[in-house]
Amino acid sequence: MPQMPAPEWNVLLGLSDYAETLANMEARVASISAGTAREAIWLLEHPPLYTAGTSANPADLTAPDRFPVFHAGRGGQYTYHGPGQRVVYAMLDLNQRGRDVRCFVYQMEAWVIATLAEFGVQGERRAGRVGVWVTRPDKPPLADGSPREDKIAAIGIKLRRWVSFHGLSINVEPDLSHFDGIVPCGIHEHGVTSLVDLGLPVTMEDVDLALMTAFHQVFGAGAQDSAGQQASTPCPEHPWLDLNQKNSACDDSSIALQKDTS
Repeated sequence: MPQMPAPEWNVLLGLSDYAETLANMEARVASISAGTAREAIWLLEHPPLYTAGTSANPADLTAPDRFPVFHAGRGGQYTYHGPGQRVVYAMLDLNQRGRDVRCFVYQMEAWVIATLAEFGVQGERRAGRVGVWVTRPDKPPLADGSPREDKIAAIGIKLRRWVSFHGLSINVEPDLSHFDGIVPCGIHEHGVTSLVDLGLPVTMEDVDLALMTAFHQVFGAGAQDSAGQQASTPCPEHPWLDLNQKNSACDDSSIALQKDTS
């Protein structure tokens, strides 16, 4: 049976204005919902800024005057975007791909993990902390003796009429000190890292190619066919992802995901 066309990929050069990009993304989501545009994936960088999700705690914005702050409307708490970070806005139609929010978040994580694997980096999920983490045996352990972990990628999404927007970000070579103006994701005990911080001389173009390759591995070439067959690998159970309550995970998308899915 025929599948929907593959998403349209667009690499935006330079630094993309946040407010303008958000408005363009909203317009594209409306067109996808109306059936007048294909799914889309935008790859870009923003100038330095902080975004506040629907669960953001004002106390976690420790340097409010350092960079502009935007209320993003996505799930989660505070996060940072800036040069050297690949931001991926994924506008995908879950009416065609399957109306399973947990599965979609799981697949977004799997997309990042498969992308990192292209560079020999083992990205991992953590219970109660949506996003992708790397273990840092090169750093001193935590006070309880457990290994220190750093976050390398964030996921924050919203659905409107079951079309996704916002998406994920992967730290390629950002200025990691820029994260100091917030408590990233409300998590105090762990830090952030990047591919270059891990010792990998990776370019943004390398990451884009890996993202494209990994997307097809995780999501399949297109959406569901007209008989409703899943085009991608089904998701395993993931009970740690609780979308019915706010929690400390930066990427908990509960509120934003439930508002506009009718």
